[in-house]
Formats: sequence, C-alpha cells, structure tokens
Amino acid sequence: MTDLIPAPAAVDAPRGGGAVRLDAETTLYAAPGTETTANWLRTTVGPALGLPLAPGGADDGSALRLVLDDTLAAEAYRLSVDGTRGIELRGGSGAGVFWAAQTLRQLLGAEAFRSAPVGHGEDGGGWNVPAQVIEDAPRFGWRGLMLDVARHFMPKHDVLRYLDLLAAHKLNVFHFHLTDDQGWRIEIKRYPRLTEVGSWRPRSKWGHRASDLWNETPHGGHYTQDDIREIVAYAAARHITVVPEIDIPGHSQAAIAAYPELGNTDVVDTASLGVWETWGVNPNILAPTENVLRFYEGVFEELLDLFPSRFVHIGGDEAPKDQWKESATAQARIAELGLSGEDELQSWFIRHFDTWLTERGRRLIGWDEILEGGLAPGAAVSSWRGYAGGIAAAKAGHDVVMCPEQQVYLDHRQHGGPDEPVPIGYVRTLEDVYRFEPVPPELTEEEARHVLGTQANVWTEVMENRSRVDYQVFPRLVAFAEVAWSTTLPAPAERDFAGFESRLGAHFQRLDALGVDYRRPTGPLPRQQRPGVLGRPIEGAPPNV
Repeated sequence: MTDLIPAPAAVDAPRGGGAVRLDAETTLYAAPGTETTANWLRTTVGPALGLPLAPGGADDGSALRLVLDDTLAAEAYRLSVDGTRGIELRGGSGAGVFWAAQTLRQLLGAEAFRSAPVGHGEDGGGWNVPAQVIEDAPRFGWRGLMLDVARHFMPKHDVLRYLDLLAAHKLNVFHFHLTDDQGWRIEIKRYPRLTEVGSWRPRSKWGHRASDLWNETPHGGHYTQDDIREIVAYAAARHITVVPEIDIPGHSQAAIAAYPELGNTDVVDTASLGVWETWGVNPNILAPTENVLRFYEGVFEELLDLFPSRFVHIGGDEAPKDQWKESATAQARIAELGLSGEDELQSWFIRHFDTWLTERGRRLIGWDEILEGGLAPGAAVSSWRGYAGGIAAAKAGHDVVMCPEQQVYLDHRQHGGPDEPVPIGYVRTLEDVYRFEPVPPELTEEEARHVLGTQANVWTEVMENRSRVDYQVFPRLVAFAEVAWSTTLPAPAERDFAGFESRLGAHFQRLDALGVDYRRPTGPLPRQQRPGVLGRPIEGAPPNV
C-alpha cells in the first residue's frame, strides 16, 4: 500500500487485515466498456503471473470484476479488495478502470511487471492482494511525455514499449515529435521524398557540443502509415492519446532538403541543402508562399487520417527570420498582407493552419513562440521557455500545457559528476522534478483552469539509442508522473521527497522487471558512463550546470 506510485488520493485498509487470492481458478468479469482493460490484464498481467483469467460472471466468488460507474469522474476509479466479494475495479470510464488495473498490478508485486512467470506465486499456488479500498483520480487531464524521434530515430517496437511505460505510470498523452531539421519520420504518400531523402543523414553526431564524437554510420528511418496506425491503436488500447507534431515554419531543413522549393530560394541555394547533421537552431525556414501552404495542407490531410487526436502540434519554435528579412518574396508578402514585420508573418503562417485545422474539427497547439505576433483564439500553447509563455497565454484565455525546460526537460543532466554520459543543459535532479509545480501562483483560479496539464519533454540530441533514453528519462519520469497525477501533493517545498524515495525503492524492482535501463541513485553503472566529456552549459544557465 505504501509503495504505490503515483500516490493515490485515499487508501482505506480494514483493521482486521485479510486478503484476496488470485490463482488459476480466478475468473475475470468485464462489463461493457471495460474490454480494453480486460484484454490488457489477460495479455500482460495474466501471463506474467501464470494466470489464465478465464471469463466469468459478475457474481463469481473468485472473480476479478471490471465495472463502469457514472458517479465517478471519467478517469477516477475505486479499487476494492474484499475477502468476501473478491477484487473490483470500478471506473468512471474505460480509462478509469484501466488506471485501477495499473494500481492492481503494483499491488501484485514486481513479478506482475515481467513478461513471463518466474515462479508460481507467493506460496507456490497464487498471489495474495491485501484487503483495502483505494479511491483515486488524476489532478490533470493532460499528463504527457514528448518524445523526439527526429534527432535519433526510435524503431516502432521501442515506441510501443514507451507507450507501455507511460501506461504503467498513468500518463495519458504521447506527444510524437516526428519532424525536425535532422529527420522526417512519417510517410506522406503524396510527397515520397520526405522520407526517401528527408529521413536519412550520412552520419550522426553523438553528444551535444563535443564535435569530435561523430558516428560515420548513416542514421535514419521512418514510420510507414501502417506503423503509425499500429502505434495509435496500441496507445488507444492503453487510453493514451497520440498528439503528432509537424514542425513549421522553422526546424524544417529535412523537408527543404527533400523539396528545395519549400525554402527561401531567392536567398539560399536550397538545392544544395542536405538533412542537417548537427544540433542547435538552424537558419533555414519555410518560405511564406501559397505553394508552401498547399504543400503542408497536403501533409496535414494525411496526418489527420492517421491521428484521431483533437490536438495537432505544429511546433512554431526557434524560427529564425533572417532569411525572411533578406527575401524579396517574404517582404512582398508582408506588404501584401499589411503586416508589421516578420513576427506577424509567422503569426499569419500559424493562423492559417489554426483556421485550417479548426475547419476540420481539430485544435492547433504549438510551442510558446506562437504567441509572438498574436495568436488565434482557439490555439493552445506548450510553454517550454519557463513559465512566462504559459502565464501570458492563460491570462489571454488560451489553454496551456506546462513543460518548462528548467524543470521537466529530461534530456538535461541529472547530476554534475564527471562520470555522467555526454550531458546537456541544466542539472535537474530527481528531487527537482518531484518539486515541480505545473500551475504558477501568478494565475487566478479562473486563469488556472486554462492549464490543461503538463508534460515532460525528451529531446534526443544526446540520446543515440534506447538505453540512453531510458537513462535520461528514468527515474525522473516516475517523479513527474506523481506530480501530474496526484491530487494530494502539497506545495513544492512541503512535499515529502524522503517518503517518495522510500516508495521508489520498491518501484526500482518494477523497472528492473520491465527492463528499464534507469539511472541508479548511486550514479551511472560502468557501462553507462562516458567520462572525460564535460559538455558546455547552455548560455544563461545558473552556476550549478
């Protein structure tokens, strides 16, 4: 009970104790609307424990029951373990029942997180769950992880694995960063060169600013549209929404390399550009022409067929406008539209796609730079450059997802020690993440309602493979998940980090069973170390980096 992560809102254990036993005779009853959880229990938890969980009736004495309850909020649940009636997972929706199942999995022990049984139960014949009632509900509706697969491609099976890891921590949004200067990762059938050319670079750089760490093996890959359908369906079965991101108008060199006419051809020889091999802010930006708008409308048309998410992310960050200043075409567009300058030109670009998406029943979301030059009324903001963008957006009536780099950029180093892998950015420890507060105190109660939730961001410049992603993400994502979910956390300074660390000890066993290559509390294992590469702090960072 005390080892549950995220911490539930309320746990009531009877004084007399008792337990419910799950064994080979235990049946599973699934009321209509709970089928996804039943399938997950039978294909994930059942095989781990060697339990068939055969279909049964609601009144079977040995039943594990899944029930909907419209008196509960959509993602809320009540998990009842009763020695007489068995185990009941009751949720306000299918999602609520699913989150109850994640809690049950933790109650069953680390063995429930393996892919095959390693024993026959606690006493050779089954698994005991202590009698109790757990009532819980999430603080935020948007509890997310953003994964950048453009800088370093992650194969489909690894993406599916990360969806499982999100589900295990009750996170429900997967922000899929699919395009950038260094790679275009999604098949667009009408524009095949986006993946034929844009998904590969001839070599890849390891590390951030350590220019001697080049890997001469070509790097790349992409997801076919069938891959995307599989990823979206896999996520939906775990009550996770996949929010796609196609970055415009900056971070677009991979697209320009594939189709040079997308760039500012009157300023740059775009035909000579390749997919970018290094990291940082790229100067190449899309041209503000009708042809470019039509091109990306074609991209988004195919995207909407693949992703049912209400929100579509269009990036909008780090878009240098020097080429627009030099481009006669861009300046003519500014004059034609009666704009005050390049910032308003970007706003015009973003507003075009806000209108386009709204007409199709979707909502635009972008990084907080889209506030510059004015923002369309229905657009939402991912606030990454600290809290300021989110505060400004919420005060102006826009919905916000809080993901400030100073708190929840998990590519930033976890420790300043010399044995850490190639680092980037600030030192942000496990405790720093645990004390992150998504709702700024500057917001009124009404303004705070515009904070949809929060997400942690994982940019992969310094993460060349799955093991490196695991190391950077865990265990900090565990702390983040509790911040995003738990309604009982006090103010940051008052949070019981020692208590969280104590619960984390048991959770490490779960991560071990899942095969997560996390950072140990004592520091990196020898195979995780990369000594002698100190990196360089980002400009303006505090002295602890």
